[in-house]
Amino acid sequence: MYLHLGLDKIVTHDEIVGIFDLDATTVEKNTRLSLAAAEKAGMVENVCNDLPTSFVVCERDGKSKIYITQLSCATLTKRAQESKF
Repeated sequence: MYLHLGLDKIVTHDEIVGIFDLDATTVEKNTRLSLAAAEKAGMVENVCNDLPTSFVVCERDGKSKIYITQLSCATLTKRAQESKF
């Protein structure tokens, strides 16, 4: 099954490692540092036109990718659950 993250980006459920709220998680210094390092390494892709609210960590073929999206964690989780059926 597939999950639409925003713009033209779609990932499979098997790729998703986690869906995280950007405001809640970036309070922690380690998360901010990890996201900054991932961005510097070219592992971050922005898939939104508006203010980002969450990020999705995916892994495919042993490579990690982080997608920054304007969709909330609740919306992404609901879409993921609905598309499983």
